[in-house]
Amino acid sequence: MSPMPAQPISPLDGRYRAAVSPVGDHLSEAGLNRARVHIEVEWLIFQTELGLFGTEALSGEQQRALRAFASDFGQPEIDRLAEIEATTRHDVKAVEYLVREQLDRLGLNRVAELTHFACTSEDINNLSYALTVRAAVREVWLPAFDHVIAKLRAWAEEHRAAPMLSHTHGQPATPTTVGKEFAVMAFRLDRIRRQIEATEYLGKFSGATGTFSAHLVADPERDWPQLSRDFVTGLGLTWNPLTTQIESHDWQAELYARISHANRVLHNICTDVWTYISMGYFKQVPQAGATGSSTMPHKVNPIRFENAEANLELSSALFDSLAATLVTSRLQRDLTDSSSQRNIGVALGHSLLALDNISRGLGEIALDETKLAADLDANWEVLGEAIQTVIRAEVAAGRSTIEDPYALLKELTRGRRVGQAELVEFVNGLDIGDEAKARLAALTPADYVGVAASLVDQLEA
Repeated sequence: MSPMPAQPISPLDGRYRAAVSPVGDHLSEAGLNRARVHIEVEWLIFQTELGLFGTEALSGEQQRALRAFASDFGQPEIDRLAEIEATTRHDVKAVEYLVREQLDRLGLNRVAELTHFACTSEDINNLSYALTVRAAVREVWLPAFDHVIAKLRAWAEEHRAAPMLSHTHGQPATPTTVGKEFAVMAFRLDRIRRQIEATEYLGKFSGATGTFSAHLVADPERDWPQLSRDFVTGLGLTWNPLTTQIESHDWQAELYARISHANRVLHNICTDVWTYISMGYFKQVPQAGATGSSTMPHKVNPIRFENAEANLELSSALFDSLAATLVTSRLQRDLTDSSSQRNIGVALGHSLLALDNISRGLGEIALDETKLAADLDANWEVLGEAIQTVIRAEVAAGRSTIEDPYALLKELTRGRRVGQAELVEFVNGLDIGDEAKARLAALTPADYVGVAASLVDQLEA
């Protein structure tokens, strides 16, 4: 067997690349290095604007040239970094040397020693991760998440009044509406979305052990904590004043726990929709050219929701591991976080792939109202709850002397199929008021949905 050309190990970089590639713009080695260059450049410009150690501020043109070097980071820089790191055996040091080379090209060697000044690698890394994770969540993951929520909302609005038999514990139960059930799904995700959107992205910039020691010995007159705060907040991040060598990663643990929570709610949605499909409540719309089964031509399989389930499970497993691992660092520093954080993009990629499948899946199903109506009509016994509740109200109002209405209805309906005629006959024979009898006799399973349709309005605009 001859060896193949180099192949991607992860399906995210192979089979599913098209669906998840936007994550790679941020949470990849190249995305991380671009952010590192950005931080190094901004720190250098920040220092020159303050005139640290007698330096002159860079001109507007020089600042623009340096910032363009960071923003235009591409394949030539990726290749050059690989060459430098082959010698340094240190990724952040390679970035520093790359920036110094650019300073040389721009004739700015006079400020070269301010590159990476008083920084430990984690000063650069923690800010880079904060920026790249924030960008990936806000610019890639949240829009996909919002798209799924919008589709659920659309289903809720369109089918708000479509009655559907409920199945608590898998058994026929008090009817609901399709729209109300989809509104529940959307409401759950909306709430988690607000929590994710409110995430605080923290950053530290305080040197080797978080003490500003090198900074202070270089210039004892400066208020280095305040300068650190100004620099970090100037990047749009929240300053963390108390750290070891590393930023404590608590914000990451909080974010990943929330995304994992979102994954699990999405997983619940997938299993419910899959079950509704299997019950015939939802029809799958055949896609041109698609094959459901390699041997059974009639099949249209709910593969979108099954694929999503698997990827949500993988994503949550990774995010749970990250959330548990990143909050621990031995004494002032160890490198377990360095290896762990390189998998953030993988975790987010699996979730993004699931969102893509859910969105597509929701667009490939349609409601089968005939099946819904048939199931409701076959389960009149679900009105037992309504009847015994009305009897209780009649007894309380002094219009009935029936004892233990629950037991009375249990004897009539439990484990039995009861049709409309039997229920009407039973109601007409009850010791209750005429208005209550008329109300119950006119009730059908399809009508017994309470205010389900109007509950859809509880979804926030």
